[in-house]
Amino acid sequence: MAMDKITQIFKIPDLRRKIIFVLAMLVVFRVASAIPMPGIDRVRLAEIFNSSQFLGLVSLFTGGTLQNFSVTLLGLGPYITATIIMQLLTMIFPNLREMYFESGSEGKAKFNQFSRLLTIPLAALQSLATVTLLKSQGLVTQLSFFDLITLIATVTAGSMFLVWLGEIISEKGIGNGVSLLIFAGIIAQIPTSVGQSLIAFEIGQLFTYIVFIAVAVVVIAGVVVISEGQRNVPIAFAKRVRGRRVYGGFSSHIPLRVNQAGVIPIIFALSILLFPGLIAQFLSASSIGWLASGAKSVAAFFQQPTTYGVMYFMLVALFTYFYTSVTFDPKAISENVQKQGGFVPGIRPGEPTALFISHVLNRITLVGALFLGVIAVLPLVVQRAFGIATLSLGGTALLIVVSVVLETMRQINAQLTLREYDTF
Repeated sequence: MAMDKITQIFKIPDLRRKIIFVLAMLVVFRVASAIPMPGIDRVRLAEIFNSSQFLGLVSLFTGGTLQNFSVTLLGLGPYITATIIMQLLTMIFPNLREMYFESGSEGKAKFNQFSRLLTIPLAALQSLATVTLLKSQGLVTQLSFFDLITLIATVTAGSMFLVWLGEIISEKGIGNGVSLLIFAGIIAQIPTSVGQSLIAFEIGQLFTYIVFIAVAVVVIAGVVVISEGQRNVPIAFAKRVRGRRVYGGFSSHIPLRVNQAGVIPIIFALSILLFPGLIAQFLSASSIGWLASGAKSVAAFFQQPTTYGVMYFMLVALFTYFYTSVTFDPKAISENVQKQGGFVPGIRPGEPTALFISHVLNRITLVGALFLGVIAVLPLVVQRAFGIATLSLGGTALLIVVSVVLETMRQINAQLTLREYDTF
């Protein structure tokens, strides 16, 4: 059955072109990630990344570009941070919320344009903080003012290039472009991670590796179950007689997914976790004594595995609720159902229906949020207990990879279904 689908995909010219286009853009992304910038000791940089959990998380999030000190060293971090800020602002400014939800595709295009514009200063600030951090570690050679400006401009342009690449994948390809680029960065690091694990392998650690692989399998199975799970809210349509014709009288449902937000809460949580630690590392090199001391304390706080795990769990759960509330509006759903003459059996149309949908959504989102949070930190707990340093970030990587694969497969299946109906 799977082989038949693969054959069918490549028999459809339009779908085949989209998949080839996505693969070509991912190759462009990996080529750009491998273009290095001069003026850094890469051997020592690799050693520091391998010994630091915080920097290892940064490396995962940027697809290894920071560890390579490439022209795209910030990855999509600035754009994701800008998106978070803009979506938070929709809860404060009614005009932005109206633009995002009620102005159609034109309003969303303008909203996305604001996010892109906000990405530019954020990328410049983060590139300056990153270079200052690397200089404080003695990894970057002395730079003149012109060299520093050139480097910041190059890194900012690299981030904007990835934003453009992600959007063109979303527009002309299959799947979400930003998620696919992060997915490609994670996949590209798997051979290195496996190689390091095999080099460090000892026969006495066999049981440890088996346990970690078992946890990885549980994570994959759990993400699949939660991502595919949904609660169907029944909708009934009353019969209406117009002349000699009878309309309505059938039943349908509103599908409410357990994890309505997909992989976005994980990306948001990682972005928020990275930002304070990066700023603290930047300020720790300050000549002002109290500021440097406070920054070092904050950086040490974020370096603690227990602190990281607790904050990661809480942020994943929080952003699951946040993103679901931003993207799914029970009131709008209720109004649309009422306009079409539908109702939830036993619930009055209008506001009571909106409250009922919101209540059901909150209950199932709680399950999804807690489950995602537990799976996110579970591999870190295993790594802490058994000490497999080379696979310490497996949980986060698996969450993103599995979620992106499921979403992409869902879109491909939708395309295949559409072609079947067109043929019919």
